[in-house]
Amino acid sequence: MSVDAAAFQTFREKAGQLRTSAVPAAVPSDVRVDRAKTVFKRRLDAGQATYLETCIHCGMCAEACHFYEATGHGRYTPIYKVDLLRRYYRRELAPMGWLRRLVMRDITAKDLEDWQELVYDSCTQCGRCDMICPMGIHISPMIGIMREALAEAGLQPIEQRALAKEINEQGTLLGIGPGTYQAVAAELRGRGVEVPLDKPRADVMVLMNAMDAAVFKDAIAATARIMNRLGLDWTIRTGAGDAAAFDWTSGDERTHARMTRRIIEDAAAAGAKTVIVPECGHGYAALRWGGANVYGQPLPFEVMAISEFVGREVQAGRLKVKKVAASRSVTYHDPCKVGRWSGVLDEPRQALAAIGIEVREMESHAKTNYCCGGGGGVFLNERAAKLRQGAFRIKMKEADATGAASVVTACGHCRMTFMAGAQQANWPTPIESLVELVAENLAE
Repeated sequence: MSVDAAAFQTFREKAGQLRTSAVPAAVPSDVRVDRAKTVFKRRLDAGQATYLETCIHCGMCAEACHFYEATGHGRYTPIYKVDLLRRYYRRELAPMGWLRRLVMRDITAKDLEDWQELVYDSCTQCGRCDMICPMGIHISPMIGIMREALAEAGLQPIEQRALAKEINEQGTLLGIGPGTYQAVAAELRGRGVEVPLDKPRADVMVLMNAMDAAVFKDAIAATARIMNRLGLDWTIRTGAGDAAAFDWTSGDERTHARMTRRIIEDAAAAGAKTVIVPECGHGYAALRWGGANVYGQPLPFEVMAISEFVGREVQAGRLKVKKVAASRSVTYHDPCKVGRWSGVLDEPRQALAAIGIEVREMESHAKTNYCCGGGGGVFLNERAAKLRQGAFRIKMKEADATGAASVVTACGHCRMTFMAGAQQANWPTPIESLVELVAENLAE
């Protein structure tokens, strides 16, 4: 298992150049506020109202947040990050709102600008605060409403605005699109790995993303080897687009809906019974939990993360694996959207156990796992670098405490964040892919 260091660096540089490829949205201040309030009004429902009414300000969500823990600054308390939403609700929708309007100031354009850092740079929507809140308040979905409001007001990070522009105008992501996928498939065929592209009909459709095509080609090869070993009728459809769902994390609902429909319609056209999302936490959660809402009806196929699929196939005895040659210990990092959000916790560990690898758990793991610090699009935001690195050091210390030889994960975003953080901190611990480990140890 290896990562092309040059490809990794090139991908990071391309991401870093996003700031130069988008023009800041020229939106008058009053229009920004009106647009944000329109989103608040449309998205606030009885559930969020209950959450905003029942917060007892105990501070437990702060202790759950990696950005608060890394800085100790009360500004990064999760419930405070939705304060503009709370203010709007109490002034405009709550009982006695007419009275509150006399004493509570209205939202301003300056407020929206100030909240950019809180909503986009210091929250990965990891959901740890949701899980730990004694009142059962789900803060991360309200962060999603905040992001949508700021995006509508033209205030999402410039990197994410640049990505949306590229997706909408060129159909690529960081220059990667169908042509790249075709080139990768040809390269892998040259290495003896068959990757069936654009079959008109197939039982299983595997999605692709730009990160794998540019940096983690071995993850694509590993997935193909597993599918081929199982003898499945499968394909990658290049017209389905990118699975990474960056538009979802930025709050750009229109682009997200269009890209999600593209995946769903392509899978339906192929008659796929199962759609497998690669090692991508955002892509899995966006399609698995949000796809039916976009589609307007139940999805006509099952959605599985590749780690979930591999674990189940190993446990069912259909995917035969062998034990690793020498004893190895790893610690497993649960991607937030796949693990805590979606409950895919046992399957990756079962796959690792089947190939004889000892999993040494970090102090926070499985449902309580700390985020890597780069999810929710934070990895892309240049201005979030210091916050991101502080959050990453929490993970680094926990991984070191296990004494494990490497960190394994099942999300390319997490892997990129770990690799970038390790590079900055001169941390020597290898970062490995679950699907690649399994594919390396397929039984003959």
